[in-house]
Amino acid sequence: MNAATPQGAAPRPSDSAAPELSIIVPTFREAANLPVLIERVFAALSAAGIVAEMIVVDDNSNDGTEQVVGDWSQRVPVKLIVRREERGLSSAALRGFDEARGGLLLVMDADLSHPPERIADLIAPLRRNEADFVIGSRYVSGGTTQDWGMDRWLNSFVATLLSRPLTSARDPMAGFFCLQRETLRRAAPLNPIGYKIGLELIVKCRCRRVAEVPIVFTDRLHGESKLTNKQRIEYLQHLVRLYRFKYPWLAPMLALGILALILWLVRR
Repeated sequence: MNAATPQGAAPRPSDSAAPELSIIVPTFREAANLPVLIERVFAALSAAGIVAEMIVVDDNSNDGTEQVVGDWSQRVPVKLIVRREERGLSSAALRGFDEARGGLLLVMDADLSHPPERIADLIAPLRRNEADFVIGSRYVSGGTTQDWGMDRWLNSFVATLLSRPLTSARDPMAGFFCLQRETLRRAAPLNPIGYKIGLELIVKCRCRRVAEVPIVFTDRLHGESKLTNKQRIEYLQHLVRLYRFKYPWLAPMLALGILALILWLVRR
């Protein structure tokens, strides 16, 4: 797909006026997906009349990402932050929050697994003050995943099950979510590892009103999944931290159980 301007350009924030919404997209070697993502995002924003900016936070991919975003920045309000030293999806999302000007903050993947056409539905509960945190959910009625094998489904199921004592959300592993800036400001110190920043925010921001909007989660358009055993281990380490935060009196027992899981993964 070429980088043509989408029909009916989305409302563009002025230099002085902050947009309503900031969309944060962490990337690493996603240049092939970005033109499609940007076009679909701003077409969806235009259709919904949403004034927004997009911030791409790239971990020094050296794959043409800078050229792609530079070209699109002449057409729509998208900008690029290239991190030369730091790495990781979670810290990239936090860097994007630091740069964002919107009162609503939304995170999504660059690989087209998250449908941009659902952005308006995700921010609606925040606009109505019905939720502190909104998830684009695969696991509520109307949500689904496509083209997943048994191994990937099982990985997601186990990860979600391990997080159940931390939140009642059906899909806390989701990388497609949004929250109000005011909710972020009340967060306890954030120290995420791995790639599950959404779960960290639910717990550390003490979000009690979590809404879930059903989405159809599709497999990535271009490139390969970046999920590795190292990331699975980082997720378990992340769980230990969050359990210590929410249940300090249970932490020693829970830590031992999760340590056993880490050792099992290492020996696989």
